[in-house]
Amino acid sequence: MNIFRLAGDMTHLFSVLVLLLKIHTIKSCAGISLKTQELYAIVFGTRYLDIFTNHISPYNTIMKLIFLGSSFSIVWYMRYHKIVRRSYDKDQDTFRHYILILPCLILALLINEKFTFKEVMWTFSLYLEAVAILPQLVLLQRTRNIDNLTGQYVFLLGAYRALYIVNWIYRYFTEDHFVHWITWICGLVQTLLYADFFYYYFQSWKNNMKLQLPA
Repeated sequence: MNIFRLAGDMTHLFSVLVLLLKIHTIKSCAGISLKTQELYAIVFGTRYLDIFTNHISPYNTIMKLIFLGSSFSIVWYMRYHKIVRRSYDKDQDTFRHYILILPCLILALLINEKFTFKEVMWTFSLYLEAVAILPQLVLLQRTRNIDNLTGQYVFLLGAYRALYIVNWIYRYFTEDHFVHWITWICGLVQTLLYADFFYYYFQSWKNNMKLQLPA
């Protein structure tokens, strides 16, 4: 654990808290892509298969439980909560997210660090997480007008991955044999997908304007 890893974890946690705050307090999921949330549920469900068999630390277990529980609860709220689901913009959230799942699974079967079930599922979760934000970004481009909580949620998600890249760079220079190409490439791809959003987010912040993405 180092300060960059901790900052990344806390930023990721804050992004979830911001989204849950929006859903629980405002009773709205407007501007949030259910497709992305379903992909994240799959990501954490396949990544943390070892949650009860591989104990690293209480901190690690608690974070796994938080991300598992929050991802599935968000999907449930958006699909089944009688008030929250009314604000879901199904007509705009039309990205065919299922087309991302099979290529990621095939890639995980072909390119992994160790050909075991848990390792393949872990690798699959890395590939899928790298592209899981795509439905959300497409939805934001279609709706254009983005409320503050949604903008903060997406920004924090991107910042979490960017901080993890700094963590990997730090560990590469301070630890022996710290080389994980699959994780690094997936993290870089994921961060690059946020580049356009980051630009307009900082422009809106600098000019004190409402965040809008070009169509």
